[in-house]
Amino acid sequence: MNFLAHAYLARGSDRAILGSLMGDFVKGPLEGRYDAELTCALALHRRIDSYTDAHDVVRCSRRRVSPARRRFAGILVDMFYDHFLARLWEEYCDVPLEEFTAYVYAVLREHRALLPARLQQIATHMADGDWLASYRRVEAVAVALDRMGRRLTRGNAILRSGDELLAQYQAFEADFRLFFPDVVRFARGSHAE
Repeated sequence: MNFLAHAYLARGSDRAILGSLMGDFVKGPLEGRYDAELTCALALHRRIDSYTDAHDVVRCSRRRVSPARRRFAGILVDMFYDHFLARLWEEYCDVPLEEFTAYVYAVLREHRALLPARLQQIATHMADGDWLASYRRVEAVAVALDRMGRRLTRGNAILRSGDELLAQYQAFEADFRLFFPDVVRFARGSHAE
């Protein structure tokens, strides 16, 4: 799952959103580093990632990625799924996408001091370019993947990987539609715990 999906699955408070977005930037043990609510949100992010990585439909999606880019299939599929969530947003959420993303950006701004340094940098660009809502356009996903590819030392295979989404668009969409209700149920069950 990528930024949009994690924010959507967080549900609840500002701190839940915050922890859901910080998850990829906070490594190691969580105990004693943050307050209880933020720690729970970070732990949920990790559980969602583990659940996603082990899910048969997600594994199928990763196999759809061409052999030349298979090493980065996890990154690509995460972005592709954010595309489908953004494009199909009204099927999953009563709050308009632009209203939801504005709220997420406001949370990031308000709690900037808590963000890991790398996320502080990204959050500004994310809000300025409205990355989360832009994911509904295939072109924006391609730009985001190119941006990642330029940052990675061995990221050349990610460059121009938006073509992977277009090559099997209906299949990736079908996978997303199968998987997403499962991860929503998983996240809601985790919230209940």
